Amino acid sequence: MPFMPKLDFLTLYKDLIAIPSVSCIEPGWDTSNLAVVEKLAQCLQQLGFSIELQELNAQRGKYNLLATYLPANQQTQGGLLLAGHTDTVPWDEGRWQRDPFKLTEADNKLYGLGSADMKGFFAFVIEAIQQFDLSQLQKPLRILATADEETTMAGARELNRFSDLKPDYAIIGEPTSMCPVHMHKGHATEAIRVVGKSGHSSNPAAGVNAIEVMHAAISELMTLQQQLQQRYQDDHFEVPYPTLNFGNIHGGDAANRICACCEMHIDIRPLPGMAMDDLYGLLEQRLTAVNQRYPNAVSLHHLHPAIPGYACQADSPLLSVAESISGAPPQPANYCTEAPFVQALGCHTIVMGPGSIAQAHQPDEFIRLDEIQPSLDKLGRIIGQLCF
Repeated sequence: MPFMPKLDFLTLYKDLIAIPSVSCIEPGWDTSNLAVVEKLAQCLQQLGFSIELQELNAQRGKYNLLATYLPANQQTQGGLLLAGHTDTVPWDEGRWQRDPFKLTEADNKLYGLGSADMKGFFAFVIEAIQQFDLSQLQKPLRILATADEETTMAGARELNRFSDLKPDYAIIGEPTSMCPVHMHKGHATEAIRVVGKSGHSSNPAAGVNAIEVMHAAISELMTLQQQLQQRYQDDHFEVPYPTLNFGNIHGGDAANRICACCEMHIDIRPLPGMAMDDLYGLLEQRLTAVNQRYPNAVSLHHLHPAIPGYACQADSPLLSVAESISGAPPQPANYCTEAPFVQALGCHTIVMGPGSIAQAHQPDEFIRLDEIQPSLDKLGRIIGQLCF
């Protein structure tokens, strides 16, 4: 391979932050991530990686990238996968004090949208890789960059389209201050919809009041809240049981009309190991009880595909390596990641990356300068131990 100049860490960081890649269910905010993955492809090709770029089936105009460097023996399976998402959340211009698309150094920090969560991770990965002579690689090394993690996780749901993606180990570089995260709860957002029958309020028997029906549904779901708390427990978590939150409700249009329609949105956080089909079965059982009183009045609608809970095996060799190198015990997380979808590839999977999760989705998002070199050192040691 001809000599190539070293890719500069801060220059790449700036370039990635400068490219908008917002994912949002509101079309006015949503943008393609193509320019980000093309930039990463250019850099990784320069280092000798082969590149596979796939447009998502579920989200046209969004792309997953898989970069692969095989050892001299051309072993195609096993090795290490370093994974992250290329999208960011939208930004609030009224609350940002700096340009979100300009990596700004100030107060011993690097500010920018995606600096911590998590486009900056790819700059760390490329910088760490460059310390190695890749011709001495003993196991495959792969870099995965996904789309739409911040909304539907559509990119992570299509990983099975990469035919040879069968790593032994995977690290998802969400910001954890380089401490290994070994489990997190899942997430489901559901709509409970009630359709009644309108009429004049002076004669309640002339209609079916959707608010009254929703009251019955809420009573049933509060019983389900208690059942979940009593039936499922995992003491790794600060809140050791699945949660069900009533987050949004609206219905009716006038005080003198019988309410015909009412809708409520709920948030459910299942524990690792809980099957989403079982959870939906419990929900449907409760709503069926209401429909027996008010025939066909209540229905359940998924606002987005559910994200299952995730847990790494307690005796995982990857977890042991990460704990040793990080100097920190594994910990659970309250947020969701792409870990359950990556883990479904059949690999030991953890979440571990530079930056603090406290900066995720915040105005003036940043990563501290004093954590850059220690993070690079730890990431380099993991790559070296698992691939060389």
